Amino acid sequence: MGPVLVVLGLAVAAVGALLWMGVPLGRLPGDISIEREHFRLYVPITTSLLVSGAFMLVSWLLRR
Repeated sequence: MGPVLVVLGLAVAAVGALLWMGVPLGRLPGDISIEREHFRLYVPITTSLLVSGAFMLVSWLLRR
């Protein structure tokens, strides 16, 4: 349980550091954003793929 908590803490710290440095998570190229009068649609495709890949990498490293 200890190594899992350490890895999760490091992942949260890494995301916090990226946001603090100004990396635009949530507004990446490939994210769909449609804004019209009285309507706003946002589909974060690229952001979802990056987050999913990061979680897969962490889980793969923990299983080794």
